[in-house]
Amino acid sequence: MKQLLLEAFKFGVVGVVGFVVDTGVLYLLKGALGLYYARVISFICAVIATWLLNRAFTFAQAQVSQRRSKEFLLYFLFMCLGGVINIGCYMIVINYFSLAHSWPVIAVAVGSIAGMFSNFFMSRTFIYKRIAVS
Repeated sequence: MKQLLLEAFKFGVVGVVGFVVDTGVLYLLKGALGLYYARVISFICAVIATWLLNRAFTFAQAQVSQRRSKEFLLYFLFMCLGGVINIGCYMIVINYFSLAHSWPVIAVAVGSIAGMFSNFFMSRTFIYKRIAVS
């Protein structure tokens, strides 16, 4: 249980970094691409950043049975499943709350929090398996 809580905490810390990357790229691109296309690119940048940090920090003790390229592909695919939740919530907030048009960081936060739980579960269960401690 202690290991699970520690990993969840680290995943949350990495998630904050991912949130900063996501929001930063969104704000850089929203003028040129709009709030929807810019969010797709910002999400991809955040996935790359969180993969690098999670593999080095959150799940450093985990057993990974595939090459890095396959690990990244699996991570990206699972994060895209969580991304459906993330971006879906983002779009709902953007569409129904006018404040989010002026401050899209609100919508990014709502989406990120909603997707974080499924992303942690999928990462821990399907990509980074725990090493048995004897």
